[in-house]
Amino acid sequence: MPGDVVSASRVLVVDDDAGVRFTLKETLRSLAGVEVELAEDGASALEKLAERPCDLVITDLRMPRMDGMELVRRIQLQPHAPRVIVITAHGSERFAVEAMKAGAHDYFRKPFDVDELLAVVMRALEAVRLRHENERLQGELNLSRSLVFASEAMGRLAQLVQRAGSRDVTVLISGESGTGKERVAEALVRASSRASRPYLRFNCAALTEELAEAELFGHSKGAFTGAHRVRQGLFREADGGTLLLDEVGELALPLQAKLLRVLQEGEVRPVGEDRPVKVDVRILAATHRDLRKRASEGAFREDLYYRLNVVQLRVPALRERPEDIPVLARMFLDRFSDRFHTGPLKVPEGLLERLMAWPWPGNVRELENTLESLVALSTEGVLDLALLPGQAAPPVGAAAMVEDTSPLGLKERVEAYERGLVLDALRIEGGNRSGAARRLGIGRATLHDKLRKYGLDATADEGGDGKG
Repeated sequence: MPGDVVSASRVLVVDDDAGVRFTLKETLRSLAGVEVELAEDGASALEKLAERPCDLVITDLRMPRMDGMELVRRIQLQPHAPRVIVITAHGSERFAVEAMKAGAHDYFRKPFDVDELLAVVMRALEAVRLRHENERLQGELNLSRSLVFASEAMGRLAQLVQRAGSRDVTVLISGESGTGKERVAEALVRASSRASRPYLRFNCAALTEELAEAELFGHSKGAFTGAHRVRQGLFREADGGTLLLDEVGELALPLQAKLLRVLQEGEVRPVGEDRPVKVDVRILAATHRDLRKRASEGAFREDLYYRLNVVQLRVPALRERPEDIPVLARMFLDRFSDRFHTGPLKVPEGLLERLMAWPWPGNVRELENTLESLVALSTEGVLDLALLPGQAAPPVGAAAMVEDTSPLGLKERVEAYERGLVLDALRIEGGNRSGAARRLGIGRATLHDKLRKYGLDATADEGGDGKG
């Protein structure tokens, strides 16, 4: 019997006859990689499915408490419904037909023939395998349009993105800053039935409480100082589509209560208006914080946490998937060589190894910024490895191991190092010039001079606070 078809599959056998349960379990053990769980009736089966999902349910039709027909109907209501095979008594095939109309995949008769039983189970598990493979491929296609990856960890995330995206549920996207949570949200939207509808994003940390409330829920004319006209608000603008609440953990507690109302009632109350307005919006939320911990500390509403956490997708940190670094690096190097018109880049030997050895606390965003700086400071298409993070001062004894092929003279190297410090300060401060100047210990006028000198004016944010 081929084991690869049913590898790592979980089967739940449901029958009120202990002898039948034992026989089915022993029979299914002949299939490599199949784990078998037992339940004595439909109610017990649902409890076990709630604790741990499975790939296939084999159930008798006549059982106490909850019969097989009702179990089939209940299973079809689940978001990740397993395949169901029903067992029917000889001469009662009409009940099997009814069960298949209710959503069952196949059936076999009792008393059963072992070969017939195994053939039916194998067909069902093969259908499960094909469904998972299709979800994985479709998910990778959707996610790869936003993120470049080669790791198994991101492949698993892609499969979950496809599965969650196609179902109209609220999704909480968690992960460290710079991992690509917003890109995952885009993939969820592409996989959804709302893909052609509005998709809007809101940074919950960007505005004061009063302005954030007006931005999200809208306001009437004259509702507060400066409200010179009616504003619909993002929820009404996204009606029928999707709204991403980025950094949702920073939302003020009073606004958390209003957001909970939207999730519970499907309606918003604009500032300055008495009547609520119905909206149909799918909510995606993203955060780099531990919302469960913040809820226990009283900084985040526990009821809102559970409303947002219907499905949670965690984006792994870059250090957890180092096999993604080479493909990301090649993409960024190509992108920035085009942007800075450097021509073909000479990639030094050992570059990828050094990139993979660095922990990247800023994740993909830090890798991107580092390679942008490396390409911008290249000379005649040659990258200077001394400008990599943690590489400017090699450990004692390592200097002889790394040949310095850089063509830069002393003056150029000093300027390149200073430019890198300015870039790092701007990156850490989110582009804010005042913050970067404080971090460097220089005045704003001096920083302006250096920005002009190194052609970094477009990198800095003159007006905003630089947070995003």
